[in-house]
Amino acid sequence: MLCPMLRVLICECKQEISSFNPVLGRYEDFSVSFGQQVIDAHRGVGSEVGGAISVFDGEPEVEMVPGYSAVAITSGGTVADADFARIAQEFLEAVRSARDVDGIYFAMHGAMAAQTEHDVEGYLLQEARKIVGERIPIVTSLDLHGILTDRIVEHSNAVVLYHTYPHVDFFETGQRSARLLLKILRGEVRPVTARVSIPALVRGVELRTETGKWGSCVRRAIAVENGPRGLSGGMFIGNPFTDVPELCSNVLLVTDDDAALAEREALAIANEFWGMREHLYQQLTPLDECVRLAAAETGHTVLVDAADATSSGASGDSNAILRALVEAGYKRTVLLPLVDPPAVDAAFLAGVGATVHVPLGGSLDPRFEPLEMECKVRMLFDGRFKNESHGSYWNGGRSALLESGNYMMTVTSKAVSLYDRSLFYAMGQDPLDFDTVIVKSPHCQFHMFEGPSKLYLNVDAPGSTSADVRSLGHTRCARPMYPLDAEVAFAPVAKLFRR
Repeated sequence: MLCPMLRVLICECKQEISSFNPVLGRYEDFSVSFGQQVIDAHRGVGSEVGGAISVFDGEPEVEMVPGYSAVAITSGGTVADADFARIAQEFLEAVRSARDVDGIYFAMHGAMAAQTEHDVEGYLLQEARKIVGERIPIVTSLDLHGILTDRIVEHSNAVVLYHTYPHVDFFETGQRSARLLLKILRGEVRPVTARVSIPALVRGVELRTETGKWGSCVRRAIAVENGPRGLSGGMFIGNPFTDVPELCSNVLLVTDDDAALAEREALAIANEFWGMREHLYQQLTPLDECVRLAAAETGHTVLVDAADATSSGASGDSNAILRALVEAGYKRTVLLPLVDPPAVDAAFLAGVGATVHVPLGGSLDPRFEPLEMECKVRMLFDGRFKNESHGSYWNGGRSALLESGNYMMTVTSKAVSLYDRSLFYAMGQDPLDFDTVIVKSPHCQFHMFEGPSKLYLNVDAPGSTSADVRSLGHTRCARPMYPLDAEVAFAPVAKLFRR
């Protein structure tokens, strides 16, 4: 007897923003694909949609209905309203055009925001639900740095989130999402979700799930997910730089029709997290002290500029560490990334081998003053390269490799994610060939930078993604909030959702 075909719509919308980045996000900052392009771009790739496709490909009775994908080239500033309106129109038109689907998989991030719509994912889910009705099951996957909202949970039959930080389970998250959607479609489970919100914004090394203190909370949630009545589980630590009304940390557990289990375990995990919150706050070393320590070191040194982390939404044009090194007369060799469109234009105009005098940094975020430098143009390229994290292609726009004395700079005209070594490799540079590397990401996989280093310093530098979240100037998130406020009480309450 043949099983009836199950038609599953796949759509994607992913961006993570920093509200403190003054540069608005635009439509052209997204890689957009329609229809079959969505499948073609993800099949065999280690992304969430790639993971979902791998599951659906193995199910003869499943027909994939590719809809729409808008994925930001990297994280950035708040998305301009007009540009979000275009993305939303295209996303929802894909949902509207899909005929007679039985279920939907949405791959999202959770920390996207527009100028006047602060819960983009919740809005898209709400509007999609209006189109398809209440009967069609929707499973939504999110980054654990997403801002979980009631609207997201209300309009999803289940939410699935990353389990790892640094993120190495994109593909597995898509697989888990697809398998759960199939269980719902086949009538095997009835999801009930418990959400516990925690008034805390945390950022630090102890959030590494494999080695940090916070990992115990995640492992407990995973144990529920993998238990006999579990369907999905994890913790959202949110993105402290996305200043929106529901910004906070969250426990989320989804069980098969067992509200008591979901509520009990979610409350227990929330209490455990609250008890360790003070250990999850990143300790930073003053910039001048970092320069002094790096100058005295003889081994490989990494200076982490998480305040300008493009993968967290920063503009990428901070020259704060570069300036401090130059002004201190730093002699050791340095490799660093920088976003600077005017400098790239000057390099292309001059050509490879030419010398250019350019102001570096501060071309996007006015908190940084440009630094005049004389540089030799070592390389020019179009900025498109394959990343080492999950195999997809990133695009930094026209890019140049500039050398100034002991400084080698990979300069792009657009921000790209810097949570691995892809950009350095794309420009022919091995970080281990340099005495000092500036890394603009809070946490990369250990073997990439920290493992080979003799000195690894988290620098207290200015920027729109500083781990010193008290310095950023939150105005929208609920207060009181740890560590923004001195006195913060916590009485955990589990909200239950059922579809």
